[in-house]
Amino acid sequence: MRLFGGASRPRIRKVEVVANIASGSVGPGAPDEVRAILAEFGLKARVLTPQEDGGVDACLKTALAARPDLLIVLAGDGTARAAAEQAGPRGPLIAPLPGGTMNMLPHAIYGERRWPDALRAILTDGVEKRIAGGEVDGRLFFVAAILGQPALWADAREAMREGDIRKAWLRGRRALSRAFTGRLRFSLDGKPREKAEALTLLCPLVSTAMADDEGYLEAAAIDPADAREAFRLGVNALAGRWRRDPSVSVDRCKRARVWAGGRIPALLDGESIRLGQEASIRYRPNAFRALAPAPTEQNEDEPKTPFAGLLKPKLMKSDSKPA
Repeated sequence: MRLFGGASRPRIRKVEVVANIASGSVGPGAPDEVRAILAEFGLKARVLTPQEDGGVDACLKTALAARPDLLIVLAGDGTARAAAEQAGPRGPLIAPLPGGTMNMLPHAIYGERRWPDALRAILTDGVEKRIAGGEVDGRLFFVAAILGQPALWADAREAMREGDIRKAWLRGRRALSRAFTGRLRFSLDGKPREKAEALTLLCPLVSTAMADDEGYLEAAAIDPADAREAFRLGVNALAGRWRRDPSVSVDRCKRARVWAGGRIPALLDGESIRLGQEASIRYRPNAFRALAPAPTEQNEDEPKTPFAGLLKPKLMKSDSKPA
């Protein structure tokens, strides 16, 4: 078993853990399980839980103030994103393990592993991976952001996951009533304004159209004309063919601006938020440092998302003609 300190390996001595035992697939036994796995590698850690240590934000601040070499986060998408955001590019290595329901950032880094398997993998031969991301009005995201009325469907989805059928129905009805009522206006890198039902921004971590070091966000404008087209888009997405859909236009950008007639619903790495009537977006080339599995010949060529290998989508209107 390889231990830490090799030529290409980060040296790990001090470890802090934030485990939300009420989140997703974590559970009350997780703190002891984390300690046991760390002990297999000769490591000890303080484990903070929001239920006992003053809430999520307090736990993250306490853990980061200890200046660890590695901060392990076992919680939902919002906590994983907050830990990476607070650590920043000069902070400790972050290991956002899958402990929530969607686990967007953990799955982007570790694949579909369960959290104990992901933890053992990175303790065995993990390497530092610098993660690029995006920023929307000061809020960071590292996987994807969805701006526009379709983001409201996330609230209905979460209610369904919680088993609250009535809340899911009410939120779904609200999302359906808002569909096609307030299109976004957006501009990418100063190009002419365009309109769409929603604008999705994919980070290099998951985009199949860009390399990790290419230096852009992938921007997909989603603009179904009616409910029939929206249904078709949903079917294509489930089948892994969303880029082929004629209502989707794809470009890339370093900066973008978005306008709407009211507050803009948004989904950042699985977390629902509300923006103002205008929002600014920018690419962040070096957002935080993750402890990730070492690349292997087997996984180097694997697609980042289920959408790899699709036909090249149509370009946005502003890029459809040669300059």
